[in-house]
Amino acid sequence: MTAESLSADLAGKPEALTSLADRFPRWDPYAALPALLDDEPASVRFLGLGAARHACEVAAARLRRAGIAATADFSSSVEEPPAGPETLVVAVSLGGGQRELYTALDRYVARSPVIVLAPSVDAVVGRQADLLVPLHAGEEASGLGCRAYQHALALLLLLGHRLGAPVSGNSRNLPGLLRRAANATVSLLESAPEWVPRAAGVLDSPHGVHLVAPAERLASAGQGVQALRKGPVRVAHACETGEWSHTDRYLAAVTDYRALLFAGSAYDERFSEHLRHLRGAFVAVGPTPGRERVPGAELTVRYPGDSDPDVSLLVEPLVAELLAAHWWRGR
Repeated sequence: MTAESLSADLAGKPEALTSLADRFPRWDPYAALPALLDDEPASVRFLGLGAARHACEVAAARLRRAGIAATADFSSSVEEPPAGPETLVVAVSLGGGQRELYTALDRYVARSPVIVLAPSVDAVVGRQADLLVPLHAGEEASGLGCRAYQHALALLLLLGHRLGAPVSGNSRNLPGLLRRAANATVSLLESAPEWVPRAAGVLDSPHGVHLVAPAERLASAGQGVQALRKGPVRVAHACETGEWSHTDRYLAAVTDYRALLFAGSAYDERFSEHLRHLRGAFVAVGPTPGRERVPGAELTVRYPGDSDPDVSLLVEPLVAELLAAHWWRGR
C-alpha cells in the first residue's frame, strides 16, 4: 500500500467505468431477480461496513422514497430482524469486512433471498449468495477499494431501479451514466495538478479535515473519510450539511476548522456564513442551488455533469481520494 499505488488505482477509474458500461446490455447482473423474488419484497436489508455501508445507505434511502421498507445496517450488528422470503438481503463487500458479512448472512441462508455484491466471483462471502454480482472494478493495489466503491454504488443504483426506486438524474440509463462519470473523472484527473495542491493548502490543519455533504450524498463524505484515514492516516470526519450548524459548528469555534464541502444542499450558504464567522475555511466541490459557486469558498472544484446528482455520487469522492494520495506522498 503506497501513495503511488493509490494514484494508479485512481488513474484507472475512467477505463474501469467504461469497461463496466461496455458489459451492458449483454450482461444483466440482476437477470435472476424475478426468479429470486415471488413478488415485490416487503423489506430490503442492506448490509456492509465502512464505505460499503455508506453506499448501502444511498440505495436504502431511495427505496424508502418508493415506499419500500429498506434499511442499511452494520454487518457487525447482532440484531436479527425477522427473516423470510419477503425480506430481501443485499450484502456488499469492497474487499474487506467479509468475516462480519459471512456471520450476518448465516442468519438468512435458506430463509431469505440473498444478493451479494463483491469484488470477484471468488469472494468467500459469495458462497452464501443466491445471486452473486461481481463489481468488475479490477485489482486495486492500494487496498483502499476506491474503484470497488464506485462500481458497487452504480450497481446498487441499478438494483434500486429494478426494485422500484425513483430515478434521480439520468441514472435509468446506467451505461450512459457510467460513461458520463468516466468523462467527468478524466476531467478531474487532468486538472488535478492545478487544483489538488491549492485545495491541500486550504485544508491542511493540525485538527484534521471535515467532509460535509447533503444527506442524499453523505456517502461521498463517508468514502472520502475512509480514503483519508486509510491512506495518509489523516484525521477526517463526515457531517451532513444541514446538521452541521447544530453539531460541527461548535468544533469550528475552538479548532482550526477546515472543510471539504460537497455542494448541493439548500444549507450550503448557511454553512459558509457560519464557518466564515468562525474564521474557518473550506473548499467546495460542485455548484450550489441557484449559483455556480458557494459564496465564501477559498476554491471551487468543478467537473462536467456536476449538476446531476447521480454523476456527483459516482465522481465527487475522487476529490478526497486525490487529496489522500497527495498527502500520502508528502507524509
